[in-house]
Amino acid sequence: MESNNIANTKLSIAKYAAIKTAIANCEELLLSNLVEGLSMKELEKNYLIDLAKINNNLSIIKLLKDIPVI
Repeated sequence: MESNNIANTKLSIAKYAAIKTAIANCEELLLSNLVEGLSMKELEKNYLIDLAKINNNLSIIKLLKDIPVI
């Protein structure tokens, strides 16, 4: 049972890293696919929005703002 939790945690970390990379590279389509159906904590969401503001890509910022908060 514990190994399943570890595997899920690694997947979550990998997906979060992929989201950050897509934001940094201004890959809007990839980001859209990664966040589809996703919800996250407000702190994580705000961090990603701040990261997106560095590139001032308004469509990516909007994508991130539309993510539901858990």
